[in-house]
Amino acid sequence: MSDRQVSPELILYNGRFTTLDRAQPVATAVAIAHGVFTAIGDDAVILSLATADTRLVDLRGRCVLPGLIDNHLHIIRGGLNYNLELRWDGVRSLADAMDMLKRQVAITPAPQWVRVVGGFTEHQFAEKRLPTIAELNAVAPDTPVFLLHLYDRALLNGAALRAVGYTRDTPAPPGGQIVHDGEGNPTGLLLAKPNAAILYATLARGPKLPFEYQLNSTRHFMRELNRLGVTGAIDAGGGSQNYPDDYAVIQQLADDGQLTIRLAYNLFTQKPQAEKDDFLNWTRHSKYKQGDDYFRHNGAGEMLVFSAADFEDFRQPRPDMPANMEDDLEGVVRILAENRWPWRMHATYDETISRALDVFEQVNKDIPLHGLHWFIDHAETISDRSIDRIATLGGGVAVQHRMAYQGEYFVERYGSMAAEATPPVAKILDSGVPVSAGTDATRVASYNPWVSLAWLVTGLTVGGLRLYPQRNCLDREAALRMWTENVTWFSNEVGKKGQIKVGQFADLIVPDRDFFACAEHEIADTVSELTMVGGKIVYSAGHFSGLQEVTVPAAMPDWSPVRRFGGYAGWADEAAHAKRVAVPACGCEHACGVHGHDHARSWTSRLPVDDLKSFWGALGCACWAV
Repeated sequence: MSDRQVSPELILYNGRFTTLDRAQPVATAVAIAHGVFTAIGDDAVILSLATADTRLVDLRGRCVLPGLIDNHLHIIRGGLNYNLELRWDGVRSLADAMDMLKRQVAITPAPQWVRVVGGFTEHQFAEKRLPTIAELNAVAPDTPVFLLHLYDRALLNGAALRAVGYTRDTPAPPGGQIVHDGEGNPTGLLLAKPNAAILYATLARGPKLPFEYQLNSTRHFMRELNRLGVTGAIDAGGGSQNYPDDYAVIQQLADDGQLTIRLAYNLFTQKPQAEKDDFLNWTRHSKYKQGDDYFRHNGAGEMLVFSAADFEDFRQPRPDMPANMEDDLEGVVRILAENRWPWRMHATYDETISRALDVFEQVNKDIPLHGLHWFIDHAETISDRSIDRIATLGGGVAVQHRMAYQGEYFVERYGSMAAEATPPVAKILDSGVPVSAGTDATRVASYNPWVSLAWLVTGLTVGGLRLYPQRNCLDREAALRMWTENVTWFSNEVGKKGQIKVGQFADLIVPDRDFFACAEHEIADTVSELTMVGGKIVYSAGHFSGLQEVTVPAAMPDWSPVRRFGGYAGWADEAAHAKRVAVPACGCEHACGVHGHDHARSWTSRLPVDDLKSFWGALGCACWAV
């Protein structure tokens, strides 16, 4: 409870708040004014603060959590393209995925492509495989189809090959392969070996959305994240994400007050052999922390120098960094340290991390790094020694759930014992080194935070493979802190958000199930029914439908996959999604006489039927009894 005498604009009551504030871990009501929590306590005390102008929302006894914050999300790039992409994230069978693809092909006009760009793995499908190129050609003989699987490969149908102009004479870039058939013609399979440049360069040849459509696309991506309970993110830059040109859309949305995600952004160099020039230019013209609480600069990375980029394609051998890595990296890190810019550095393997730490320690002798919130990203095979060195230098480690999507490939190459701590999250927590969680979406993994939370708690991949023993798994509260309170160190916002606490931003979510009580296998299926950012309800559904204060125009163009399928698990395609979820979960002893075990067809019927037993029973349907 606060002593501040501020008339609340909004009171949420009759809830079960997990605040993550150790001094007041639970509450039933909160008061909000000017975008922050002004009082937290029980219903009687908080409701007594209400005035005639206070809006009251009854939470109906529901669980409430702080808003989730992704420590590594390519939201700016992802937003520019979201409306163009058919998402297979969370789809549980290849048959359903191909049905979605076929339906999208039918409405996509020439010369547009149908793109499935990351966020899924073949291991999530019941069939445990990707489609063949022949299957892509069968559903799309004339429409270009581009399918990106993680960072390892892309599949192009014949129409896509024609659209990009690849022939037997097209050279592949270093570290990539255009696979040819016995006659020397490209098959449509592109491989990262291990450099993904061939995959991204090919994708970049496709049509792009005009500026106004990109504004709409970014708003829909934020809405999808809000639907999943995300209220904040740190953008890690990305390939072909040039600053400031490719930031114009997000900047306009920020200027217009239309951001529904709090966003801190890092600057990612785009020029091999000219990285120092990028950072010299940016440190002259940009200021660390410039912006506001919705859109602010967060330093450098995740790419600092290209000679230190160890691509995480576990189907390929670990790449060795070149001899010039240290010199290249030291030149950039000195610029950043002198300008007091923190940085984030992509590093998958400990071999790369240890060499980078040699550089950081050398710079630290001349320019103390104390107080700079720099950190290593990913760190799947980080060693105990490297963790200790990071602790000594005052750095952090940002982990993402990439192993939930690539764990099977890691085990195939290195064995199950090597995979038991990839990364050693529990050990990093115990060491005292700042550590938080995210996704690395949208290409290498899904943007769904609940998949990451499930991975942290269960140690399972999305394909069901157990990677980690219990000692490297987290309890649910520790996992939740990894997605909330812990992330704030990485954006230098400790004490401003991440908890439900007086004085912090009023960012919270009401999930559709109790995160602390639901079965482990249900965690990844969680969505939010009410998401609030800065005291404003930016998404509402279910019991709270109609409370949303932010509306987003329909997805543009009118053939966008988002209109029909939405995002994760094709949630917008209501009947199909109900079928995907309900049919595998059916545990009844008897099939329905009309629908078999496909009860979702009955449950999602739009017929005006009130008496389920009489109406459906007369037809021989027993879905009402399930």
